[in-house]
Amino acid sequence: MAAKDTYAIIAVGGKQYRVREGERLLVDRVAVDEGKTFQPDILLLGGDGEPKLGDKLKGQQVTAKVAAHVLGKKVIVGKHKRRTGYRRRNGHRSRLTQIEIQSIGKKAATKSTTKKSTTTTKTEEE
Repeated sequence: MAAKDTYAIIAVGGKQYRVREGERLLVDRVAVDEGKTFQPDILLLGGDGEPKLGDKLKGQQVTAKVAAHVLGKKVIVGKHKRRTGYRRRNGHRSRLTQIEIQSIGKKAATKSTTKKSTTTTKTEEE
């Protein structure tokens, strides 16, 4: 777990966001199913003394959960040219993903479960 004042700058969909643990934010549509988690690219980790950049970020990660896929507000675009009667009205709704930042900090240690195979050979004497 990270301290309360720990923050990270992540890159999602070509944009950068400053996030803290527990925050929810809207980002461009991410190709991850609802309820699943993913690790966005981490650019900076700060809040605990000096900010960490580049090689100092080895072993650090941000975990985000996809809360929902939503549509943004409707945006109306109007075009008009004077004295010609030219008018166009168009609009769109951006496809967005609401994500929740679950953790900021060290990567979870992966256990390596290697089983040693013990083979016994039985020899019979005749």
